[in-house]
Amino acid sequence: MGLFDRLRRAFSGEPEEEPKKEDEIVSTSEEENSEPEETATNEVPTATPEEELPEVAEAKTDEAKATEPVDKEAEVTEEVTETPEEVEVTKEIEVTSENEEEVEEEPLEQQSAELEEAEVAPKEPETETAPSETVRYDKGLAKSRKGFGAKLNALLANFRRVDEDFFEELEETLIEADVGFETAMKISDELQDEVKLRNAKSRSDVSDAIIERLVDIYESEGVDEDNSLHFAKDPDEPTVFLFVGVNGVGKTTTIGKLAHRYQQAGKKVLLAAGDTFRAGAIEQLAEWGRRVGVDVVTKPEKSDPAAVVYDAVIKAKKENYDILLVDTAGRLQNKVNLMNELDKIKRVITRELPEAPQEVLLALDATTGQNALTQAKQFKEVTDVTGIVLTKLDGTARGGIVLAIRNELHLPVKLVGLGEKMDDLRDFSPEEFVYGLFKGLVTPKKD
Repeated sequence: MGLFDRLRRAFSGEPEEEPKKEDEIVSTSEEENSEPEETATNEVPTATPEEELPEVAEAKTDEAKATEPVDKEAEVTEEVTETPEEVEVTKEIEVTSENEEEVEEEPLEQQSAELEEAEVAPKEPETETAPSETVRYDKGLAKSRKGFGAKLNALLANFRRVDEDFFEELEETLIEADVGFETAMKISDELQDEVKLRNAKSRSDVSDAIIERLVDIYESEGVDEDNSLHFAKDPDEPTVFLFVGVNGVGKTTTIGKLAHRYQQAGKKVLLAAGDTFRAGAIEQLAEWGRRVGVDVVTKPEKSDPAAVVYDAVIKAKKENYDILLVDTAGRLQNKVNLMNELDKIKRVITRELPEAPQEVLLALDATTGQNALTQAKQFKEVTDVTGIVLTKLDGTARGGIVLAIRNELHLPVKLVGLGEKMDDLRDFSPEEFVYGLFKGLVTPKKD
């Protein structure tokens, strides 16, 4: 049984799932209705079975309204969120392409405010009431799921037959959903024959064919993918994770939250402030260290980053630290200097710890969509990236970027940010991601 079939069976087994009529396609889940978007959701009359691709009816049921969860903003009123609008512009702005918008690292004040949560939350052990991974992915991908569903609805509502024009529009729709240009072209080409073979005419048939093809490609490209984090084989040596990525993508926050995770698991954690060029970077990481309760190795601004990392590695070895998390600069506009700097840092680490670094993790901001894909391609050229950390996935409708990363870059996503809380940095689960992205968009399997 393929992943798509397992998903369809899982959807049909949900008690709240109502049977779908043949010509009702993309309906959003109850959680999705909690965050309205400016999409075409007006109810229209259901067409007769003879019509091909009738218009989509997207309307909340009374039951859905009654069970509608509290608005996300209300959930986090006591948590300080990281909003790009509050970011201070620094001199070291990273640019990944000529058309890419400038991004900045979050200001120290905002980091400090957010970290107030760390003083209260770290000591609270997870209980049986902690949300499951399925629930976390369901909530974290609500915006992406609703955005994808709206785009698919709009596509199918505007066409009465599946012809050449339809597939051209399908390509554009998938690209807009950030699944990637190559993936969009591949799906469009493969579906032309498949839709004819299935004699698919209703919206649900065509929609399921599109989603099934997306899932099949995603599954086949990830057959040998390793989404797990790797640690030192020798228990007497520290594990080293090297973090790369442009400023503003959430590297520092990711390092702080990961340090919190391992510190709560009883590990001895050390941080290295290797981004010595961006103003405030050292102070931000030091603040995370104070709040989370872990040590941080620092040097004055403009110091040699490799020297900072060397001191951190020596300290980690001598004082028996379990985990060393290394921050680095992200000046991608100067690839040569960045490549030389990262190579030097890796040489310093490897000289003292031959098996390290165990991971080189590239942090990407999911809200930047295709720009994140461009960043990944550029960083892949300058260093040996072993995995992706996709941040702010809950705050965007561009979750399709995970499909593009897997299908076009063949880099495993290892960590995802599914919320603002300290424990919302999660290990990436491929199946939970697909479930969260397409829940409610697939016609349930009928026994």
